[in-house]
Amino acid sequence: YVLFRVRQWLAGLPALVALIVIVMGVQTRALKVEPVYDQSAVELALIEPASVLVVGPGLGQASWGRSLLSAAANAERPQVWDADALNMLAAGAVSLPKGCVITPHPGEAARLLGVGIKDVQADRAAAVRALARKFDTVCVLKGSGSLIADASGQLALCDRGHPAMATAGLGDVLAGLIGALLAQHLTPFDAACLAVWL
Repeated sequence: YVLFRVRQWLAGLPALVALIVIVMGVQTRALKVEPVYDQSAVELALIEPASVLVVGPGLGQASWGRSLLSAAANAERPQVWDADALNMLAAGAVSLPKGCVITPHPGEAARLLGVGIKDVQADRAAAVRALARKFDTVCVLKGSGSLIADASGQLALCDRGHPAMATAGLGDVLAGLIGALLAQHLTPFDAACLAVWL
């Protein structure tokens, strides 16, 4: 059972994530997109049955999103954080759980590191490694020549891609791909590398 609460103009994002999850072979019983009123019940319905969490696409930064992200941060299972989850992490609103994969674009990476976008772009390898070390996680720095790093300093480069990958929503699809691969028991680093390549 997967339940999303999204702002109206972002209502298609959960569908993209769900489609990728299904295509990658993960079984779901239902997908519902609806307004939510009982916050704790929604958090329980979302988090408890899930073996992997993909958090951020369509989340928003209002109190409901912060509450859901806080609940996710306390859940002990593999996670992928993107979009608004990264914005709230950068603002210090929540701590990143162990075993999480983060997928920032250069702007989000700059906020997470407290530097300018030009600094991130000037040395993307140093930036992705710094993020992986800072948060003790696997980090995918999206962009031309996407980079993947883990906290030990392991680094991978995906030199494949297409300009259409810069289209809004494709980062959400990437987050869904990584989540689907984590659900198939790939390591976070391997899941991130394969998803970026796909």
